[in-house]
Amino acid sequence: MKNPIEALGYKILTTSMGGEAAGDGKPKLSRRGFMVLSTALGSSCSLASSAKPDGSGSLADVPPDSAPARTSANTTYRTPKPKGPVPRNPDNNFPASGSTSGITFSRVSMSQPYIAITFDDGPHPKNTPRLLDMLRERNIKATFYVIGRNVDLYPNVLRRTVSEGHEIGNHTYTHPILSKLSDSAVRAELTKCRDAVARAAGVKPRTMRPPYGALLQRQREWIHSDLNYPTIMWSVDPLDWKRPGPSVVTSRILSGTTPGAIVLAHDLHSQTVDAMPATLDGLLNKGFKFVTVSQLLAMGAQSGPGQVASGQ
Repeated sequence: MKNPIEALGYKILTTSMGGEAAGDGKPKLSRRGFMVLSTALGSSCSLASSAKPDGSGSLADVPPDSAPARTSANTTYRTPKPKGPVPRNPDNNFPASGSTSGITFSRVSMSQPYIAITFDDGPHPKNTPRLLDMLRERNIKATFYVIGRNVDLYPNVLRRTVSEGHEIGNHTYTHPILSKLSDSAVRAELTKCRDAVARAAGVKPRTMRPPYGALLQRQREWIHSDLNYPTIMWSVDPLDWKRPGPSVVTSRILSGTTPGAIVLAHDLHSQTVDAMPATLDGLLNKGFKFVTVSQLLAMGAQSGPGQVASGQ
């Protein structure tokens, strides 16, 4: 049986020559004929490469809708550890409660280098565990303002967060704009989040943070009096929710943090978590010491309430 590729080439050659030959008697292949022949032979080689080693492969062995093999996602990714030892936050046993009378805090006035770093919108099944690894390595206790719906989805992540000594804050159940809701709807959002945290880890949030920072002063007052939640805002916002990149997040936090600061970040975003090794090490190397939000409030209880903040 004649080789089909050979037959195809002969047909293209004779067609492209139009039955003519060059002056030297040799067939002359036109530009168009050369292009057609190259394409045909290339396709044939691709199909031939799919043949079985024993030569039994054929065009019928190649599914017409076959697609390239896809590599599965790497779900075990971990941020590479920095070379050498990392700085560590000192141990502390500061109280997490005091005679705080303030309703809203964006920072705490103090001269000592204590700060609180907070992470919103988790727990996240991949980013939060990575972040917890980083915090544990540096002996840092953070405050996580969690969304109740995510707590119900990933209760094991919340349990680990609590078991490693971090504080949990109330960030509502579905992350709505509270300033546009009725008082009963606001109460339901905060109550459902509190109950989700209690179910998952057996603790209750100590403070609350409104999504987008949107909460009327009247709402803050009744939330404080009825639910005993101070409203926690922030004094350092790296705008990490815009995903500017890890180096930008680090730079903004390092340049904006001062004693008594409450730092805002989001463990929902992988870029933010990627930025944390350099951010945390940079803050520690500048002499800052980390405490939870409740500890920071208790430390500054004698200094009066912090300034009311606004923004995202």
